[in-house]
Amino acid sequence: MLTERAAALDAADPLAHVRSRFLLPEGVVYLDGNSLGALPAAVPAVVEDAVHRQWGTDLIRSWNANGWWEAPARTGDAVGRLIGAAPGQVVAGDSTSVQLFNTLLAAARLRPGRRLLLTDPDHFPTDQYIADSVGRLLGLDVRRVPAREAAAVLAAEGADVAVAAYAPVDYRTGELYDMAALTAAAHAAGALAHWDLCHAAGALPVELDAIGADFAVGCGYKYLSGGPGAPAFAYVAARHQDGFDQPLTGWHGHAAPFAMSGTYAPGPGVARARIGTPALLSLLALEAALTAFDGVDMAEVRRKSLSLTGFFQECADSLLDGLGFTSATPRDPARRGSQAALWHPEAYPLVAALTARGVIGDMRAPDLLRFGFNALYVTHADVLRAVEELRDIAVSGAHRAPEFRERPTVT
Repeated sequence: MLTERAAALDAADPLAHVRSRFLLPEGVVYLDGNSLGALPAAVPAVVEDAVHRQWGTDLIRSWNANGWWEAPARTGDAVGRLIGAAPGQVVAGDSTSVQLFNTLLAAARLRPGRRLLLTDPDHFPTDQYIADSVGRLLGLDVRRVPAREAAAVLAAEGADVAVAAYAPVDYRTGELYDMAALTAAAHAAGALAHWDLCHAAGALPVELDAIGADFAVGCGYKYLSGGPGAPAFAYVAARHQDGFDQPLTGWHGHAAPFAMSGTYAPGPGVARARIGTPALLSLLALEAALTAFDGVDMAEVRRKSLSLTGFFQECADSLLDGLGFTSATPRDPARRGSQAALWHPEAYPLVAALTARGVIGDMRAPDLLRFGFNALYVTHADVLRAVEELRDIAVSGAHRAPEFRERPTVT
């Protein structure tokens, strides 16, 4: 029955044709796009041209002749179309950590006299580290409040809160939070809302302008499939751009960068959020990768994503019952991002054994198996195969082989 269900769902998939926009290894089921997206077919030719013609032949002239200077804004606007941001509010470049630091500190500076910075104890570690660093630099108290409790804290102590810094999707479990409600709660308290979109951009509709978000950042290498180490992006709402006082004042954000002034003067609009010279090859790869979304409606992406994660849960209920697995991801579609997670005490060796069979997911310590579903290239047949292989491994005990017990540096 599950085989027939998978086939029927895939046959009715309006995004089925988009899978051909990715270069997927034969025989591999790739469910780790929430860590590193698959390779878009448009990227290799663009990178080859960037290396051999733009760099190799045109050399320094490419800053003008091939639009290198405009690439951060151009790519930022392309990301903006996927996250509900009008043009002129997103720039691409630097790493997520850098963008987090730059925007979070700038946000806090916009609310002087407020002593609290709220962040999530379940946030990705970097978000928490950066929040602590910003707190030390500005003399703020950093309070870790779970996302589901943040609105209540804002209502009770909002007059002291400068920024509420959260993510719409829990990076471990895939639980989805209400961005609009938390943003509204922050604004009702006079605070600003800062969002980390690493597990949301390209995975589900994000309407930053519509919900009145203040700042957001995200990476380019997960659901956007920009490649390993792809540049991050930063969103600065238009209403905050004139007052955006960033700590990292690099020359690319200067109003007249080639005047070579010794004193910083911020550029106009979101251009002031630029920092230093971007990693052009990676930036051009990300720009090319984003063409995989051409003509794609994010509402359709969301519908398929929910179908994939829901089908995964259905398969797990049927095939993994009694084998020690527990779902960590909400059943309610409205509370689910684009990944599903299972708890199991032997999570690491199970994932390692799956990978050896060509089904690639990942795990998060100590006991969580994670599976990411990029609706642009994952099929329901992929989902069924993944769960069938997981069942066979768990029943046979194949994961207890010594080679699956040794952990490499990256897990």
